[in-house]
Amino acid sequence: MAVAPELISPRSPRVSAARRLAKRNFRGKERLFLAEGPQAVREAAGHGQTLVELFATVDAAERHADIVGEARAAGARVHLADEDVIADISTTVTPQGLVGVCRFLDVPFEEILAGRPKLVAVLAHVRDPGNAGTVLRCADAAGADAVILTDASVDLYNPKSVRASVGSHFHLPVAVGVPVEQAVQGLKAAGVRLLAADGAGEDDLDTELDRGTMGTPTAWIFGNEAWGLPEETRALADAVVRVPIHGRAESLNLATAAAVCLYASARAQRAAGGCRSVTSS
Repeated sequence: MAVAPELISPRSPRVSAARRLAKRNFRGKERLFLAEGPQAVREAAGHGQTLVELFATVDAAERHADIVGEARAAGARVHLADEDVIADISTTVTPQGLVGVCRFLDVPFEEILAGRPKLVAVLAHVRDPGNAGTVLRCADAAGADAVILTDASVDLYNPKSVRASVGSHFHLPVAVGVPVEQAVQGLKAAGVRLLAADGAGEDDLDTELDRGTMGTPTAWIFGNEAWGLPEETRALADAVVRVPIHGRAESLNLATAAAVCLYASARAQRAAGGCRSVTSS
């Protein structure tokens, strides 16, 4: 016998509360955000008590019974709903049938410093949520220890950022709202070398690798998509480094440049033991 949806109206108080989380002010007030799709919901269910609620169509609940089971085991309330309800909550054009309500994940900046990080991505003035999520995913894949979003950067929990990270929100510590000067000073005091990634850098990545200077604890500062890093931010770094363009491309976009820089540092830091194998999903 088919299972009937238990939430049949988008006007349900639970549905209304979840729908409001598409807006930043409600996310901040409730300290909750939405995670959509099987991958993100699975990661949330496996991350302690992060997953609070799960909304699922009957079809999605059957196809992803393991995820629903993990959500229940994690203490989340599971609601079966019809497709109209899921579409009402979802922020995507083609919902995948699973939408989770999750607790905020960010940690204090001091906690990151206490972990003695060796590789950190600092997002300064990054405004595009898709780019922020993709850089977070790149940092996760490269084995970074943390990501820091400055106070001038996009909301970590913007739905586009969460989707772009493909679950990496749940994998490594992230500090948010940190003034760039505080981030730089704290990291330097912790023995971390600061490299500003900028197309106008005097040094290039190849030179840094050839010098053998990238095996030390390193934080990369990545700037705004359109205008890069302001001079005052570049001046805070130990070096300003550009990714060399060997072909005819005018430049690299933020996420691509971040991936190149983070993997270069990861390779240098792992040189003695070799690189781990990473596959894309």
